[in-house]
Amino acid sequence: MVADAIGDEIIFSRDDQSMEATIIQLCRSQGLSLGLAESMTGGLIASRITSQPGSSDVFKGAIIPYSTDIKQSILKVPEGPVISKAAVEQMAKGACTILNCDISVAVSGNAGPTASEDEVGRVWMATSVDGIVESFTVKWPFDRERVRQFTTISVLNALRLRLNSRQ
Repeated sequence: MVADAIGDEIIFSRDDQSMEATIIQLCRSQGLSLGLAESMTGGLIASRITSQPGSSDVFKGAIIPYSTDIKQSILKVPEGPVISKAAVEQMAKGACTILNCDISVAVSGNAGPTASEDEVGRVWMATSVDGIVESFTVKWPFDRERVRQFTTISVLNALRLRLNSRQ
């Protein structure tokens, strides 16, 4: 079967379940609560999570710190670039603390069209699971909306893979 050859890194559902429904199911089955800190996506991840029936069972909320001063004052992001590994990892930790949740996702980046701090399309993403934060960066070659969409699905997939590895 093709799905078996491709593997679970790419195939997240075999019954047409959405990524966000998969995340909610994994959180529910593992007794975990989820929080978000999303800057560049501006609530897009939260919107996808809350579009699912039963999301309130696991979803605590989202912090959408669009400005640097809010990232620093609320999430305790250190001085320096906010589109960085250090910033997004602190955003993930801060989300767990402020929202009193078990796991979190954080994103910060530049969707364009103009560059600041970093080049357009650069995004840092992080997941916090079991108190351990993992982060990665991507430079998307897309327009603003595609950067936001690809970031959303990519960070949710990263969380899915980490939750799968806990089982």
